[in-house]
Amino acid sequence: MPAEVETMFSARVKPWHGIGTVVEECQCSEDALRLAGLDWKVEQKDVFTESGTLITGYKANVRDLDQSVLGVVSDRYQVVQNEEAFAFTDELLGGGIRYETAGALQGGRRTFMLARLPQRFIIAGDEIVPYFVIMNSHDGGCSIKAAMTPIRVVCQNTLNLAFRTAKRTWTAKHTSNIMERIDDARITLKFAEQYMKELGKSVDGLVRKRMTDKKIMEYMSEFFPVTEDMTAAQKKNNITLLNDMKARYFDAPDLQGMGKNGYRFVNAVSDFATHAEPIRKTKNYRENLFLKTVEGNPMIDRAYQMVCAA
Repeated sequence: MPAEVETMFSARVKPWHGIGTVVEECQCSEDALRLAGLDWKVEQKDVFTESGTLITGYKANVRDLDQSVLGVVSDRYQVVQNEEAFAFTDELLGGGIRYETAGALQGGRRTFMLARLPQRFIIAGDEIVPYFVIMNSHDGGCSIKAAMTPIRVVCQNTLNLAFRTAKRTWTAKHTSNIMERIDDARITLKFAEQYMKELGKSVDGLVRKRMTDKKIMEYMSEFFPVTEDMTAAQKKNNITLLNDMKARYFDAPDLQGMGKNGYRFVNAVSDFATHAEPIRKTKNYRENLFLKTVEGNPMIDRAYQMVCAA
């Protein structure tokens, strides 16, 4: 298992990001926490200098499982336990949603849960399945976030495009109040529906944007320029990456019948951003890629903006 993935489960099949272990089924967030090894608590403890002097204004977030320090935060920071962060997703189960993956990253500093919505959309002839991710942190680095991540089934590319008119990410509340959890669940489903509607409109627009091979090569060269001021190694690396992206646009079997248009280009960039291995592969490159599922992938958004501006 890659270095930054501390614990994880995955339902039925390994997810598109290529990490996790397979389980048969997961019925609720409590099951997901147990299967993913997330059924631990975070305790806040005082912070001291090496000489034993109390450092006021700060607390250490400590995992009760092994006493590891997940982060040092302000004493005003409110801990959100894993079970609190993910409990509201149980209210979505009635709508047919199913947990796919959950796990801890970065030594437990971040935890997440991935769920698949029951709808399947046919957009521009492609089957698209909507997923959403809930991310919690214990190091003070971020609030609880939810994010939409539509997946193109035929190739497992992500289509997590940033739109002005529909939210892809939003902040989730943390509460034990059942009615507030139900409200949060309704908001999540509303945002998911709005996002998928906007994705459908945007893909239709991308399909209508006819692209010449010359223009495609200009766009790709913006991602991986080769200039005289570069070192020989930099030129070689960018040429290698450019050729990889070119092959994903011109040669990918799933794109052959799509026509030469903006949707094909965005898919090729998404395929590269989602699946290509970096020139220098770090131990945690897959985990960093998965984190972009929540935060957004700048390369895919840039490709989309290029086509929209054409």
